[in-house]
Amino acid sequence: MGSGQYDAENSHRRGPRMSAGPSDAFRHLPALRHRVKPAEQSELRVTPQVLAMWDERARTQGRPADWRWSDAQIEASRRATLDGLDLHQGLWVFGYGSLMWDPGVHFAEIRLATLGGQRRRFNFRTALARGTVEQPALMLSLEPGPGDCRGLAIHLAAELAEAELTVLWRREMIRGAYQPQLLPVATPQGDTTALVFTSNPRHPEYVGELPIDDTAAIIARACGVMGSNRAYLEQMAHQLQMLGIHDDYVVQLLRRVQALGAA
Repeated sequence: MGSGQYDAENSHRRGPRMSAGPSDAFRHLPALRHRVKPAEQSELRVTPQVLAMWDERARTQGRPADWRWSDAQIEASRRATLDGLDLHQGLWVFGYGSLMWDPGVHFAEIRLATLGGQRRRFNFRTALARGTVEQPALMLSLEPGPGDCRGLAIHLAAELAEAELTVLWRREMIRGAYQPQLLPVATPQGDTTALVFTSNPRHPEYVGELPIDDTAAIIARACGVMGSNRAYLEQMAHQLQMLGIHDDYVVQLLRRVQALGAA
């Protein structure tokens, strides 16, 4: 029996909150126990209240009313991706950026995972979060290419999956910059299928893979309401190192950013 099936079938004995508890969730990666922010503490747990706060912030900044996808667009994207999917064993989500340290959702299990045919790249220009209109930042996504991307597989338990996916969709699809897909991933505990938010090259803010020196120059300067673009890169590099994951693109990019001096 798979661990996800065990969690789902025994949830009535433990209650839904215990199935998402840290003593169980980090059994494969105990070193992560204090390196992943709990959902209750996350500023990226996008509840309706958080979304309303973001809307108010956008208004005070003079952004247009359509600064984000509407609630209807976000929900339509979620339904289109998950339509007909059986969630009775929950669902895995692949984390390759901030989901690795601040997933913003309650989860039942976390594993190392490898996704083939995709690579981390800062390939979206954004004036939100870690950038401004005057100094846009670059947002991380996945770009198709040779090799693979190593990150984390995060399991949403069956009894929480529907609600947690709604929260996650508001965060990841706030401007429709990603293409959510269900893709095969490999983990040390066995292969599975995971929800992956990959690049949407049709999005107007998509810039593709820029020369690495140009990418570094942007990341070294950009800063917004959620902190600096550089801090995001540093946090990701630190988490990858702690997990024993080497990503040459991230390593080379961080070296170039650091060579440019303080952000």
